[in-house]
This record gives sequence, C-alpha cells and structure tokens, in this order.
Amino acid sequence: MAVAMVTTAVQQTPTIDEPVYVGTAAEYLHEHRVVHNPEHPPLGKLVVAVGVALADPRVDASFTGDQGRLGRHLLYESGNDPWHVMLFARLPVIVLTLGFGLIVFAFARELAGPVGGLAALGLYAFSPDVIAHGSLATLDVPAAGFVLTSAWLLWRARQRPRLYVPLAGVALGAALATKMSTLAVVPVLVALAALSVWSARPPSGSRRRALGRAAAGAGVVALVAIAVVWASYLVVDPRLRWAPEQPVPDVHGLRGLAVDLLPFPEAYRDGMRVQFDFEDYPWQGFLFGRLYTGSLWYYLPAALLVKTPLGMLVLWVAGVVALVAVRRLWPVAPYLLVPTAVLLAAAMLGSRDFGTRYALFVPMFLAVAAGCVLALGRRWVPRAAGVLVLFVAVSSLRTYPYYLPYSNEAFGGPEKTHLRLHDSNVDWGQDLGRLADRLRERYRGERVWLVYKGSGVPSFYGVRAADPRRVPVREVRGLLVVSDSAAAKATGRLAELIDGSRPIDMVGHSMTIYRR
Repeated sequence: MAVAMVTTAVQQTPTIDEPVYVGTAAEYLHEHRVVHNPEHPPLGKLVVAVGVALADPRVDASFTGDQGRLGRHLLYESGNDPWHVMLFARLPVIVLTLGFGLIVFAFARELAGPVGGLAALGLYAFSPDVIAHGSLATLDVPAAGFVLTSAWLLWRARQRPRLYVPLAGVALGAALATKMSTLAVVPVLVALAALSVWSARPPSGSRRRALGRAAAGAGVVALVAIAVVWASYLVVDPRLRWAPEQPVPDVHGLRGLAVDLLPFPEAYRDGMRVQFDFEDYPWQGFLFGRLYTGSLWYYLPAALLVKTPLGMLVLWVAGVVALVAVRRLWPVAPYLLVPTAVLLAAAMLGSRDFGTRYALFVPMFLAVAAGCVLALGRRWVPRAAGVLVLFVAVSSLRTYPYYLPYSNEAFGGPEKTHLRLHDSNVDWGQDLGRLADRLRERYRGERVWLVYKGSGVPSFYGVRAADPRRVPVREVRGLLVVSDSAAAKATGRLAELIDGSRPIDMVGHSMTIYRR
C-alpha cells in the first residue's frame, strides 16, 4: 500500500482541491492566521503543513486573492517546483493512511483473531478508493480515519474506560477539526461512550451510580472533542484572529440556530455557514451517462457499487451478516454499523454528487466488519475469505497506478469509469504530467486544443494548447484534448466539437484525445 501510494503521489499533478489545502497550509506556517478556506477546520491542513514545512517552498507574503489563486500562486508563480512541493505535502497523509490501516488490523484482530485482522487489513490495503485518496493532500481519508479510531477506542473503553474514553474524545475532536461533515456522527459516538462506560460497570455496582458514570463518559468524550477543535485553531493562531478573505453568507432558520449553538471558534461557525451555502447551490451531477442538476439520494450507493472491487462487496455483506448472526459479535455491531449508516445517510442527503470520497469511512469500517466473517466458525470460511481477498488484490493491482478512475470488472474497469461517473471518481485534474508525456512521445509538433478540468497550469508541464471554446468551431483543427468530467457535462460548443471529432487516445483514463 505504501509503495502504491508513494508512486501514485509522485506521478500525479495537483487535483482540484489540493492547491487550496497546500496554499492554506503554507499560510498557516508563515502567517499564523486563519484567513482562507474556512469551510474546513485547520487540523487536516496542519497535517499537510508538516510536509509543506519540510519542502520549504518560497511564500509570497504580499499575496492577495482568493483561496483558489492562493494555491496556484504558491505552486506556479513563486519560483517553486510543484512536483517537489506536492510530493512532500502528500507524504504526511500517506503516513496517516498507513496508520489507520494498523487501526483496522487491531480492531478486526480483537474481534476475529489474527486471521480476521489480516483479512480486514488486506481489504483496506488494496482498497482503490483508500489508496487513491490516501495518496493526496486532501482531508477525506484523515477525517474518516479519525472517526474509525474513535469508534475503536470506544470499543476498547468497555474494558478500560478511564484510559480509552478520553482518547476516543481526542480522536473524535481530530475528526471534527478536519472536516465538518463528521459532526453528523457526534451523537452516535457520544452515545457509544455512554454505552461503553455502562458495560464496564462492576456486576454488583449501583445502577444509579453506573448511569452517572455513563453520562460522565459521554460528557468527557464531548468536552475533549470540543477542546481538540479549539486547540487546532490555537495552534494556527494563539490570538484566534479571524478576518475572512471571502464574504460569509447569512444562514437563517434551524440551520442558523444550529450554527450559533456550536461551541466552537467563530471561524468554525463561519465555515459551517459557508458549507450550508454550498448545500443550496444547484450543483451538476453525472451518473450512468445521465447529466442532472441537484442530487440523487442513491448516488453514493450506486457509485460505491461501481468503484468497489467485487470481492470486497461480497465480504462487506458477509461481514454485516456475521455481526448480526454471531451472538458474541452483537456487542460490537453498534460500533461498526451505526456510525457507518449515519455518516452514509448524511452524505447521501448532501447536494454534491462528486464522488465516493465523501464515503471513505465505508471501506474503513466495513473492512473491520468483513474480518468478522472469520468468527463464523465454518471450516470453509477462511479459504473463501482468502480467495475473495486475493481477488480484491488482483483487481486493485490491475488498475495500478490509476486508482482515482478505478471501477470494478462488472462495470468495465477504469477505462470505462468516465461513461458512468465524473469528478473525483475519475477525473480530478491529476493527469497533466501524463498528458505532456503523451503529446511529446506520440504527437510532437501537432496543434493542441485543451479543455482541462483541474487546478494545474498546463503550460508549466509543457502542454502548449489553446481553449477551443474561444474560437469558431471551424478553426479547431488538430488534436482536441478534453478532461472526461468536462466531456460528461459538455453542452453547446464543446458538445459540438466532441461530436465532430474522432477519439484516438486516452491519458490516465481521465482525458480523451480526439482528432479533428
């Protein structure tokens, strides 16, 4: 997994979100203030900042502009090498992703023994989604992994509540300080904290005293989590100054009341207001060839069906069955299934159908659940589980190093993903470098027209191209290169250009080269 993530990180150009996080991380290091990207709390970007500090890029203290320009200015306009900066920014997330794999192994081993732990770890380590996003300087894997860590620590708190309940609060706080979407799981984990402390009571103890301790355990998790969120802001700026670069929208009604009641810094609450404003935006989605405006409640389950290895899907189902069917596993079922269900439901209700990265907790939690199939006690189960894990490994290795556009064999593999999904499922701006190599190797000297969906700067990588949408259609001759997400949503002139062209090549399963 480490080899897959590092080699992938070396080859990929910045995805759409990464320059924002990397630029903000550099701002934290040099300005010691929260200014840009308030819609995400600081902790995940502080993780990225470890790598940025090691890369030691030049930072323009006089820069003024929005968060999108901030990242591009750091990477391409300040005399830095974006390959070097991006690799170092991604390395801390890679290390963290590997650490979460150890959590998956430890959790499953406690439930189903060493073989169950290895099965769970195999699913995690070969998960194309986890590899893809664990090798990027983004926030999705850290947030999901911190939630998993909190659930595991709460499970362990059934034996030693005084040690593990506060640690679970730290992990929950880390999740909240990384992505605001994890707020949905707070009631679940607080309730699980109370359940764990209640389960740890001595048999002869007073029921009233046990209830008091359970309530105290829930309170400790909540208070520690709140403290961690505050600490993440204080690490950036001990004075907690807040002067947003962008206008903060007004949020009214129940949403506004909920934001006002959050016990977090003002910057966090304003970030929530920005997130709610995003939820009201009419985003476009793309699923199974259909372009639509708004969101579909079944988008994430459908996308997971496409982008999850078939053997993994089978083991997920078997793991859930084992949690329900095996009596000794009943106590752990709420710790694995309820957080997954609540976070998935919250993500399904969101307005942005952009990819399975919003559900990365699913392959993490369900890998542990899948390891529990070894607790079924049937002689044939270990062999069957081993074959399925091997099938997952083969499917994952076949897509190397193109993990972002992965889809399983039932849906045609990574070369067909763009026909069914878009955005971070397949094309997130990661292949500018590969495009430059392809043009140099096969199409040297030809006129190139480019419609690129991403945050990279094509000319830096040697891609000399013009935008075909800015000239009459009759003038577009030569090679037309289109990001597959742009092609999925093509209308008007771009659709006319594509219809009048012949596809001749693909780059990284995320860009199509046409000849006109």
